Amino acid sequence: MIAKTGSFIARIWSGWGTLAGVFMIIALWQVGYESFGALVLPDPLQSFSQLLTIFQQSEGLDYIAITARRAMIGFALASLIGACIGLLAGWSNTLAILCRPFLTVMLGVPPIAWIVLALLWFGGSDGTPVFTVFISTVPLVFAGALQGIRMRDATLDEMADSFEIPWWDKVWHVQIPQVISYLFPAWATALGLSWKVVVMAELLSSSEGIGAGLAEARVNIDTVTTMSWIVAVVGLLLFLEGFFLNPIKEHVEGWRNDV
Repeated sequence: MIAKTGSFIARIWSGWGTLAGVFMIIALWQVGYESFGALVLPDPLQSFSQLLTIFQQSEGLDYIAITARRAMIGFALASLIGACIGLLAGWSNTLAILCRPFLTVMLGVPPIAWIVLALLWFGGSDGTPVFTVFISTVPLVFAGALQGIRMRDATLDEMADSFEIPWWDKVWHVQIPQVISYLFPAWATALGLSWKVVVMAELLSSSEGIGAGLAEARVNIDTVTTMSWIVAVVGLLLFLEGFFLNPIKEHVEGWRNDV
């Protein structure tokens, strides 16, 4: 009971801290607007008003939905494939050594280069942003899964063996919760990167999506609309992290409070 109360208070305090950080960013934004003018940083109120206008337009909502779909498909593929290969590599030193050059290549090639290659392979279809998101984020998930396997507490495995717990129960109830503790920071980083990459890919390759909206705003030298799209991206990312990733993280890491 005490642990649950402490967790609830910590969640509330974390929410207030996040909200205070958002207000601080908006305050700094206002200072920048007053110091440098609307051409550099637009009025925050005008930007939020424009964002509401975007939400009220069917085309604006379609753009947001298209970008979200592309980002989440690439992120989901990277999460699934990266986690599976990372878990296997954590149990097999040979596979880990074989995967190392591929990771070096994927991490060393900048996203802009992957976008150019994807444009040659997929053209202006969804394949370009989805592939770019996947190839940019899968090394992060792989590294998190690998680290989780390597850093897990071996004494818990020994305890499970001493009680003759079936191997599938040991994997599901003992090993996976520990791995998740390392995977979630990788997932959170990959999720943030996926939104950055998908918008950049759309900016260069697509006529739909938030990136396309940013490209149009750039042509029109419209800083208000530009900042509105940026706020939309950041808002969606905070929503997914706060209402999707963090609740799952608290659920799967509940075992720590019982140890």
